[in-house]
Amino acid sequence: MRRLCLCLAATMLAPPAAAQDTDLELVLLADASGSITASELMFQREGYAQAMTDPEVLSVIGNTAYGEIAVTYVEWAANQGQVVKWMRIRGPEDAAEFAEQLLTTPRMAFGRNAIGAALLQGAHLIESNDIDGWRRVIDFSGDSAGNWSGPPIEEARDAVVAKGITINGLPILRPDDPGRAQGGLERIYEDRIIGGLGAFVVTAGDRDSFAEAVKRKLILEISQSGMVEKRHAAAP
Repeated sequence: MRRLCLCLAATMLAPPAAAQDTDLELVLLADASGSITASELMFQREGYAQAMTDPEVLSVIGNTAYGEIAVTYVEWAANQGQVVKWMRIRGPEDAAEFAEQLLTTPRMAFGRNAIGAALLQGAHLIESNDIDGWRRVIDFSGDSAGNWSGPPIEEARDAVVAKGITINGLPILRPDDPGRAQGGLERIYEDRIIGGLGAFVVTAGDRDSFAEAVKRKLILEISQSGMVEKRHAAAP
């Protein structure tokens, strides 16, 4: 009886198990490698800022189980730079603050591609924050699949997926430069980069469709609508 009482007391004194406190932890990994000019970098940021503040996206966030998501924006090249640190997006004010930081912070990544390292850094940012999301996702975008330094892409992807993190892809095609980022970039993203539960690809066919592709991808990631059923979804 005394032993039972001691066990009960220990149970009562033990700290409660950590509870999930947001619907989604989302790392936006955006290409800032040498193939991305200063104007293209800003165009990408504007696309993400526009998407995050879009009423449709905010409505989807509001309809999640927790009514919020946690987001960070990271640019990748030979290094990775956290342009916007982790923010909880609950409504228009949070989204506007995210957009302002995104549009006013200087470029933070330079050099050639290191995709494997970027994926691992995305996972590290998820695992080292003080947020406990129900779902954990890396949103990776880029206009090529070269990997000039760091760990191999597939090795990094597998390590990230093993942590229970999903990687989705946004390949950016370049009709103005047929010699680069063509020849099946979507297929390369599907085969080598994305992974995890419900992983999918949304393609930005050109500059004009980029913002719409980002918006559609965010809606799919936040709502998880159709993620398991459809592995590839081209932007309209």
